[in-house]
Amino acid sequence: MAVIISQIRTDINSDSEKIISAALKRVNLSRCSVYMASVYRTSVDARDNSRIVIVSSVWAELKDSVSEQRICEKFPFCKEVKNQRLMPERISGNAKKVVIAGFGPAGMFAALTLAEYGFEPIVIERGGNVDDRIKAVNNFWSKAELDVSTNVQFGEGGAGTFSDGKLTTRINDPLCRYVLEKFAEFGAPEEILTKAKPHIGTDKLRGVIKNMREKITQLGGDVRFNSIMTDILYENGKIKSVTVNGSEVMPCDALILAIGHSARDTFEMLYGKKIFLEPKPFSVGARIEHMQQDVDRSLYGEHWNNPNLPKGEYQLSYRQGERAVYTFCMCPGGMVVPSSSEEETVVTNGMSEFARDGENANSALVVSVSSNDFGNAPLDGVKFAQNIEKKAYIAAGKNYSAPAASVGSFLKGQGSLKEITVSTTYTIGVTETNFNDIFPDTITEMMRVGLRNFSRKMKCFGDPNAVLTAPETRTSSPVRITRNENMESISVRGLYPCGEGAGYAGGIMSAAVDGIKCALKIIEN
Repeated sequence: MAVIISQIRTDINSDSEKIISAALKRVNLSRCSVYMASVYRTSVDARDNSRIVIVSSVWAELKDSVSEQRICEKFPFCKEVKNQRLMPERISGNAKKVVIAGFGPAGMFAALTLAEYGFEPIVIERGGNVDDRIKAVNNFWSKAELDVSTNVQFGEGGAGTFSDGKLTTRINDPLCRYVLEKFAEFGAPEEILTKAKPHIGTDKLRGVIKNMREKITQLGGDVRFNSIMTDILYENGKIKSVTVNGSEVMPCDALILAIGHSARDTFEMLYGKKIFLEPKPFSVGARIEHMQQDVDRSLYGEHWNNPNLPKGEYQLSYRQGERAVYTFCMCPGGMVVPSSSEEETVVTNGMSEFARDGENANSALVVSVSSNDFGNAPLDGVKFAQNIEKKAYIAAGKNYSAPAASVGSFLKGQGSLKEITVSTTYTIGVTETNFNDIFPDTITEMMRVGLRNFSRKMKCFGDPNAVLTAPETRTSSPVRITRNENMESISVRGLYPCGEGAGYAGGIMSAAVDGIKCALKIIEN
C-alpha cells in the first residue's frame, strides 16, 4: 500500500528529511503511520529567481489501506501507486535468430531485453568498443585525424556516449522508470532515479555501457564490433539474412535496425533494396557557448552560487509561422566537440561529464527544417545536412576546424570573433566565418530571431560576446523507416526499424524505450 505525494514545495536548502516531513504534514500523516518514505522526484522552480523553491514528490508506504484511500480522495496531488507489471513473464530456450544492427541506446536495450528473455541476440556494431572508441575520438580531437568507422557518432553506446548522458524525455511511458532503474543497476549514479532532469555524464556513461554489454554476453548474446551491415536479403516479403562487412552472410528470423541518425550509407543501402523510407523534419543550426556562471546568474539571480542548486540549464523556443527556433541538448559545464563521421565535413555536438564543472555552458541553437526546405525524396534531408557540413569544412579551412562567430557579429550579418569574451571549447580550433556562407538565409535569419527573443527571457542570451560554433546538423534523423502497428517495416516482415535512426525516438531515453518495445514485439510474435 503506497502513495506518491506530489507538489511539495520547500526552500532551496531543504534536505530529504525536511522534504519528507513536509509531504507527510501536508496530507496529515504522522511518521508512525508509514512503514517507510523516500524522495521520489525533485526539480527546481526558478521562474521567480527571488524565491527559488525545490518541488518534490515523496513515495510513502502506508500501514493502513484506509488512510491510503482517504488521503487520495481528499488530496488531488496524492495518488495511489499501482502494482504495474511493465514486462511479461520470462521465457527460456527460444531458438529464434535475432540480429540487431547498432549498439546505441535502442540496440543495447533491445539486446538486453532479448537476452534476459532467453534469446541469444547477435549485435553488429560498425564502430569499435568503448575503449577503442575513446582512443579514436581523442585522436581526432587532438590531431584532426578522422576514423570514419569509429568516432563520436559510431561505436559502442552510440552518439549518446559522447554527450551529457541526458535522460530527459518528452514521452510519458512507464518504461522510462524501468530504463532509469536499469542504468542505475549497471552503475549509473542513484540520483538519476529522483532528479527531474537526470543525467549520467559522459565519463560515467562509458562504464555503464561496458557493464551492460558484459551482462548481455553473460546471458548468451554476442556483441561484434567493427561489423557493418552492408546488405540485407529478404524473400517473399520476409527477412532472411544480413551481410556483414561485405562478405559474411548471417541468417536471421528478425532484424532490429537500431542504426542511429548518422548511418547515411545504410539509409542508401536500404533505399536501394526498396525498403520504404520517407523524409522527416529535423533541425540545423549552431552551438552557442556562454560562461556557466552567466547562465546561473540569468536563472537564479542572487542565488546563482548557492551550492544546493544544480548547474543552471535551460530550454527555450520560439515559433514564427511554420518555422521554430529552439535550444536543444543543453550541456552545463560542458564543451563543444568535433563530431564528424564523414571525411571533409564539419559537425559539432555538446558534451558534459557528470560533475558538469567546466567553465562554459553550451547548447544547440537550431531551426526546424522540413521537406519544404530540402525536397520530398527519401534522402533529400540527408543531402541537405551533408551539404551544410561540406560547406562548413571548406569555409573553415579544410582542416576540420569549425566556422565560428560572436553573437554580436552574427546578429549584424557578419562573421567576426574579435569581440568574444567566451573562449570556444572546440578542440580542433575555429575560424571566423559568416554563417550565411554555409546556411540558407532562412536558417540564419530565424536564428537571429531566436537570439533576440531568448535575450528577453535570459540575460546571457543578450551577450554579444558569446560565441557560436557551427554547424549542428545531427539533432535527429532526417529519415523515417516507416513501420506498422506491429513495429515491423511496412516493406518487409521481420524487419524492425527502431530508435532514433529509424525516426521513432529522440535521445537516449526514448531510444532505449523503443528498443525494449521492439524486443517485446519480437518475443510476442
